[in-house]
Amino acid sequence: MRISTHCKARAGRYDSTQKMAIAEALNQSLVEVLGIPRGDRFVMLSEHGEDELFIDPDFMGMQRSDKAMIITVLLGAHRGQDDKTTLLAAERVEAHPDDVFAALVPVPNENFSFGRGIAQLMGGAPRW
Repeated sequence: MRISTHCKARAGRYDSTQKMAIAEALNQSLVEVLGIPRGDRFVMLSEHGEDELFIDPDFMGMQRSDKAMIITVLLGAHRGQDDKTTLLAAERVEAHPDDVFAALVPVPNENFSFGRGIAQLMGGAPRW
C-alpha cells in the first residue's frame, strides 16, 4: 500500500508533458515494484522558486543539475527492506540519477484514510 507521492522541483524546469510523464513514471514504479493497484494513484508535483527550494548540487558525491527533484513516498509501514531497496533502484523517471533525491516514509496503516473519514486499513495491511 502506498498513499502519496510528492515530487518537489524548481519552478519552470519541467513542462506540462514532462510533469505528467514524471507522475506516470512514479506511479508505474510503485505498481511494478510494490504491486499496488494502478488506481492507488495519489501524486502531487510542486514547483518552488529559487528562494524556496534548496538542493545542494554535490552533496554525497552527486552532480545535480538545476532539474534536481525531491521525491517523498508515504508507504505502509509493513513494507520490508527488500521492497524499499528495489523501489529506490527503480529507474522510471526520465531524470539523471544524481538529480533524484528520494525519501521513503513508512506510516502505520491505521493512519491512512482513502476518504469518507474512514481508516480503511485499521485492521492491518492491505492484500497488496
